[in-house]
Amino acid sequence: MCGIFGFVSNNQIPSEEILNGLKTLEYRGYDSWGIAIKVKASIATEKHIGKITNARINFSKTNIGIGHTRWATHGGVTVKNAHPHLDCAQKIALMHNGIVENYLEIKKTLEKKGHKFNSETDTEVIVHLIEENLKTKGFASSVRDAFKKLSGMNAIVVMNSKSLEIIAVKSGSPLIVGKTKDAFYIASDLLAIDKTNDLLFLKDNEMVILGKDLQLINLSTQKKLKPVFETINWKRVHANKGKFKHFMLKEIFDEPNVIRNIQKNSEDNIKEISSLIEKAFGTFFIGSGTAYFACLAGSYLFSKIAKKHVNTLPASEFNYLEDFLTKNSLIIALSQSGETIDVVEPLQRARLKKSKIVAITNVQGSTIYRMADKKFLLLAGPERAVASTKAYIAKLCFLLLTAFSLNKDIKKGKDILEKTANEIDRLLDSKNLLKIKKLAQKLKNSQHIYVIGRGFSYTSALEAALKIREVSYIHAEGLAGGELKHGSIALITNKTPCIVFAPNDETYSAIISNAAEIKARGGYIIGISFQENPVFDYLIKVSDIFEGSYIAQIVPIQILAYYFAVIKKLDPDKPRNLAKSVTVK
Repeated sequence: MCGIFGFVSNNQIPSEEILNGLKTLEYRGYDSWGIAIKVKASIATEKHIGKITNARINFSKTNIGIGHTRWATHGGVTVKNAHPHLDCAQKIALMHNGIVENYLEIKKTLEKKGHKFNSETDTEVIVHLIEENLKTKGFASSVRDAFKKLSGMNAIVVMNSKSLEIIAVKSGSPLIVGKTKDAFYIASDLLAIDKTNDLLFLKDNEMVILGKDLQLINLSTQKKLKPVFETINWKRVHANKGKFKHFMLKEIFDEPNVIRNIQKNSEDNIKEISSLIEKAFGTFFIGSGTAYFACLAGSYLFSKIAKKHVNTLPASEFNYLEDFLTKNSLIIALSQSGETIDVVEPLQRARLKKSKIVAITNVQGSTIYRMADKKFLLLAGPERAVASTKAYIAKLCFLLLTAFSLNKDIKKGKDILEKTANEIDRLLDSKNLLKIKKLAQKLKNSQHIYVIGRGFSYTSALEAALKIREVSYIHAEGLAGGELKHGSIALITNKTPCIVFAPNDETYSAIISNAAEIKARGGYIIGISFQENPVFDYLIKVSDIFEGSYIAQIVPIQILAYYFAVIKKLDPDKPRNLAKSVTVK
């Protein structure tokens, strides 16, 4: 979840380089941040609460430095809990991504040996454990043996005032090394390593020592390994807001071009995915959060268009159904970041079952991308806002085209996507934006908003409610229209807002009846539909474009959620308590 960046150089590098690296990783956490650099024979640190966007630091140049931006797990958002953490003698600095599941047990043992703890974090036990080991061992052995005592999925990067090296170890959480002629860089995401395309992706239970040269060691066997660097030829696109005030709005406006890009450039990939599905005995879609809702949407598309059954479940629950998996199973993992630990873990288990793995992600070289037998990029471009918008749309486009490909009619799917892109362009014109902004102003003080749909639109209801919750902090709940009367209708009172997805499909009559049930109890009905209906108090029109309506209909709610945040003076790009890449369980 947190962002890690560091370097070791033969030459002095401005400490601002650490800050610049962290700024590219802030999507991974922005509760607090800190850096540590080597100054002669000591370590200097600087730590702060809050976002790093406009930060400045007081250090000049250094040969060795590390930095971290945090998403809090253990311990509140305080300077003391920010990384890097130091040992008692303040000679070792360590930053960490993951959760040490047995940290309380380790902490008690270390306290008995006289170690004093300054933070509430699980991370701090690691640096004290290394300090204890250093009494009898060298630096590398101390780090190795400390890491082997940790339970859970973790990555650590450590520096020592008495050493000219950085040591890193990982199990689960990603770490990547880049090399130039004069320096080594290390980060939790290749986006932060912008000086080189020569990259080493650390595998689980590998330790790397970065100094004048590089040593790679297998943690279990203690044998040295030959590092294999890969040249990743990809175009780094440094996303900026352009004319937009926030990334979230910019990325919503990117959606028509994302759709056109997929429509024009993904046919070969779609046909390859289709072929894999046709050969599989049991296909499973897995994802987390927004990606899971895309998976669920895919199950409806496959049923309706391709007449095929697929299994789908939140990735965090998939482990509990792993007994279904065989060597003939196909797991299709959807993820924007490609680092979500709830997706990584079931894929690790699927590999043990020898199941085939397909990754559909937005980040080349990410953990999920590298784990897969077949990997495909979403072609959505960088998505910097934490709440996913255009990547969700991209996933729906991939799944819709795959369903039509399985039905041997991919041309129809491409025609529908072209119409969908045009419809979203219309939804984003100034007239429609003003209409949605006025609705946001009207509903801004709502404590609860309910969203209903049937069929595919049930998945739209789930995603719409999530978007509203994520960026506006209004409690929003997505429901299947038919389930409303089985308890939740008790929550409807006078003027309770309810968003109703009512496209021109087989669900229309039934969902209108559900809307009438809510209105009869005083609810305020916002229709997302192709036509007016007397039950609606407010209509946002989405044209009937067949299955493309399912993609376009979520866009007005993405905009509504954005305006909620802006009107309430919240940051839609960086909602509280959330991070873009969720790398802890």
